[in-house]
Amino acid sequence: MLQPKKQKYRKQQKGRSRGRFKDTRGITVSFGSFGLQALSPAWVTSAQIESARKTITHSLAREGKLWIRIFPDKPITKLPPEVTLGGGKGDIDHYVCPIRAGRILFEIDGVPEEVAREALRLAGHKLPIKTKMIVKR
Repeated sequence: MLQPKKQKYRKQQKGRSRGRFKDTRGITVSFGSFGLQALSPAWVTSAQIESARKTITHSLAREGKLWIRIFPDKPITKLPPEVTLGGGKGDIDHYVCPIRAGRILFEIDGVPEEVAREALRLAGHKLPIKTKMIVKR
């Protein structure tokens, strides 16, 4: 699964999800011909990204090229069960990528549109957000 090799700070604060705003970076299809675009905000975990990637590569059947446009670099901490308050911040449990609406998640090139549409549709079912396929024109 994806995770950073090293970070400046080991733990981060949660931050605020500003869901009513659309993303301004990573909103165009840059590398491939077809892209999977997020329509709602969420945290996408590294396991969900890997699951979607496996689904796309299986659907493409060793044809075409896939680009992953997101990377989980936000650490999420978790305390063990039945721990009282006052023990400090917990250890890192997993990594997420904060997604806002409009962000391109995956890109595909080198396959017909029907194959790309089906692969991205199946990958969208693996993610916790609503998605749509967009075509580079």
